[in-house]
Amino acid sequence: MKNIRNFSIIAHIDHGKSTLADRIIQECGSVTEREMGTQMMDTMDIEQERGITIKAQSVRLDYVKDGEHYILNLIDTPGHVDFSYEVSKSLASSDGALLIVDAAQGVEAQTIANVYLALDNDLEIIPVINKIDLPAADPDKVAEEIETSIGIDATDAVLVSAKTGVGIRELIDAIVERVPAPQGNPEAPTKAIIYDSWFDQYLGALALVRVFDGEIKKNQTIKLMSNNEEHQVLDLMYPHPLKKIKTPAIKSGEIGIVVLGLKEVSVVNVGDTITDAKNPTAEPVGNYEPAKPFVFAGLYPIDTDKFEELRDALDKLKLNDSSLSYEPETSIALGFGFRVGFLGMLHMEVIKERLEREFGLDLIATAPSVVYHVYLNNGDMIEVQNPSELPEVNHIDRIEEPYVKATVITPSEYLGNIMNLLVSKRGIQNKMTYLNEDRVMLEYEIPMNEIVVDFYDTLKSISKGYASFDYEPTDFKEGDLVKLDVKVAGEVVDALSVIVPRTSALSRGRTLVKNMKELIPRQLFEVAVQASLGNQVIARETVKSMGKNVTAKCYGGDITRKRKLLEKQKAGKKRMKSIGKVQLPQEAFMSVLKMD
Repeated sequence: MKNIRNFSIIAHIDHGKSTLADRIIQECGSVTEREMGTQMMDTMDIEQERGITIKAQSVRLDYVKDGEHYILNLIDTPGHVDFSYEVSKSLASSDGALLIVDAAQGVEAQTIANVYLALDNDLEIIPVINKIDLPAADPDKVAEEIETSIGIDATDAVLVSAKTGVGIRELIDAIVERVPAPQGNPEAPTKAIIYDSWFDQYLGALALVRVFDGEIKKNQTIKLMSNNEEHQVLDLMYPHPLKKIKTPAIKSGEIGIVVLGLKEVSVVNVGDTITDAKNPTAEPVGNYEPAKPFVFAGLYPIDTDKFEELRDALDKLKLNDSSLSYEPETSIALGFGFRVGFLGMLHMEVIKERLEREFGLDLIATAPSVVYHVYLNNGDMIEVQNPSELPEVNHIDRIEEPYVKATVITPSEYLGNIMNLLVSKRGIQNKMTYLNEDRVMLEYEIPMNEIVVDFYDTLKSISKGYASFDYEPTDFKEGDLVKLDVKVAGEVVDALSVIVPRTSALSRGRTLVKNMKELIPRQLFEVAVQASLGNQVIARETVKSMGKNVTAKCYGGDITRKRKLLEKQKAGKKRMKSIGKVQLPQEAFMSVLKMD
C-alpha cells in the first residue's frame, strides 16, 4: 500500500486538465507513441467535439522512481460548474489533488469552488501552474493569486506546460513525494465505495470502486449496503487508457472495476458501500449525498410511440450519470414524456444530445424551470417543478423561489457591465474583493430562475469570454411571481408556460408572442397568439392566413359572382378557425429560452 498514490486533477474549465492527464499517461509509458491520441481520457464523442470533460475518468499507471515501483491511480475530473458533482465523488475516493491553474488566466471561480471540495475531503493539494509556454504567462503573479484568493502556500507550486511536456517528470515526482499513501487495514472485512458506474452491453452494469479495507476477490459474494442485496463478483479489472486489465483481486488502497453481471441498472448506486456478504463491515464509507437537481425540463419524443424507448434510454444513462433524476409526465400539447432534473443548462444540453445520439431518439425539450415552494391559504406547502402545476391564484398565499450564491471573477474593465447584468437579474450584492489590481471577485445572491436560461452566455459575451462564474444553492425566499401562459388559437399550450416576476411579465409576454409569431407556420385561417396572466391577456400577435385566389376562375361578369365566392371562402375560414388545429414546430418551444 505504501507505493500506491490515488489523486484527482481539479481545475476551472479549459485550464488544461485533460492535456496534462495525457502527458502523465505518456510519461508513465502506459501508451506507446503510436497509440497516443489527444484527450485520451475524454472517451465520448461530445467531449472530443466540444473540448470539455463531462465524465470523470480513472486510469491506473505504473511509475518507477529511484528504482522503486509505484502505482498511480489518476482521476481526470470535469471543470464546468454543472459537473461539480462528478468532481465531489472523485475526490471522495482520492488521497490528494492536483490543482491546475492557467499561467495566463489565473484563478477562476470554479478553481476556488473545487479547492473547497478538496479541503472538505482533507486532501493534500499540490498547486500546479500550467501553460507556462504561453507568451502571456506570468507564473509568479498566478502563484501570488493562489495564495491571496485561496490561502494555499504556492511557493513550491510545480510549473509545467502540458502542451510541450515541460516539468511533467518533476510533477510526477512531486505526486509520489507529497500525496500520502492510502490508509486502510488489509486484514479487516471488505469495505469499498462505488464512486462511478456505467452500462456495458456485454458485461451489464459495471461499478468503479476504491477499496478502503480488506479486498474484493473474484467469485466472492458481496453485499451492497444501501439495499442489502447480495451478488457474486464475476470479474475484476483495473482501468487502463486503452483496455481493461483483468485481475484476481482488488486489494486495500486500490481502484478497480467490479463486474457483477447485473442487467438491472438501478441496483448499482454511486456512493454505495460494497462489503463481504458473510463477514460485513460495521459502518459504510461516509454519508454520500445524492446530487440535487437545480433545473427541470420536460423531454418528449417527437414520435409518441417512442415513449418506452425514452424510458429505457434514461434508465441506462442514469447508471452512467447518477446525478440524473426523472419522472413520467403528460402534456396536452406534447403527449407522454418525462420531467427530468438536471444540474444546470450545460448538463441539460449534454443529456439531450446523448439521448439523441446514443439511442437514436428525436426529442423536444420544454423551457427549463426550477423548484418553487408554493404556500397555500390552508397552510399547506407544495413543491412545483412544472409551471402548469401551479394552483389557481386565489388558493395561493405566497410563492418562495430558490436563491443561489453566485461568484463571478472578472477583469476590472468589464465590472460595470457585469454589475448591471446581475442587478437586472434581481441580484443582491454581498461583497466585492479585488484579487489584484486588475481582477475582481463579486459575490451576489440571485434567484436561480434568473440564471437557468441564458445568463452564462450573456456573461461570457459582455466580458469577451474572460469572466468566470460559479454558484451554489442557498435557501428559498419569497418572490412576487406569476404564471405566464401562452394561448395559440385560443388554447393554452401547457408546455410553453413559464413562471416569471410580476414586474417583467408584460415585457416577457410581448417578446414571447413576437418570437412565436415568426415561428408558427401560416395556416389557411388566422391564428391568434396570446400571452396571458390567468384570464387577462397582456399581449397578442396574429399569424396571417394564407391567401387563396378563389375568384381567379371568374372572367368578367357581375361583381356579385365574385362577392359570392369571397363570402363562401370567408365562411369556410371561420368554420376552419373553430375546428382547426395548429401544429407547433420544435423551434417554438425553444423560443421561450431566447426571450431576452
